[in-house]
Amino acid sequence: MGDDRPRPRPLDPPLPPLILIGIGGNLASPRWGPPQETLAAALAALEQAGVAITARSAWYRSEPVPRSDQPWFLNAVAAVETGLEPGDLLALMQRVETRFGRVRGVRNAPRIVDLDLLDYRGRQVASPQLILPHPRLHQRRFVLEPLGEIAPDWRHPLSGRSAGQLLAGLAGEQPVERLPGCNPPRPEPTPS
Repeated sequence: MGDDRPRPRPLDPPLPPLILIGIGGNLASPRWGPPQETLAAALAALEQAGVAITARSAWYRSEPVPRSDQPWFLNAVAAVETGLEPGDLLALMQRVETRFGRVRGVRNAPRIVDLDLLDYRGRQVASPQLILPHPRLHQRRFVLEPLGEIAPDWRHPLSGRSAGQLLAGLAGEQPVERLPGCNPPRPEPTPS
């Protein structure tokens, strides 16, 4: 007769590992204008340097963390593809920040543009120049909400928790607002 034992089902294929970048700023640029235009131009500069933007969340407006009297930030998260190694990608991102007027000084100060390497294909790195995954991404609503929008199945490389699970564990003290009408264009379907 037949074998009635349950058969193991095949494992779901693993999700493709992502490279995720946080984008933010709360000051206008004299050259590129208000934060949304400046941040879009910074993403375009990354693309011109060979970093492909494969997805970008909507824009989110968020209160500064920690709270202060500076202007609220505009934030998004992008998934990218590149042949650059993590340290080289970070160096490129910092060159773009400098080109756009970022001045490093006081931590959590207002800024024209801030590009953060959040996750690089799940790698764990701890060096003086780079920590992966980003050491505070799991504490930041302004990162987790847009990240969950573009990569709902993403898992934190250390905790294994999704963006939604990490969000559920945050206190409600980080106001974040998804901006209407500021959503990225949907990619056109590819003809078969």
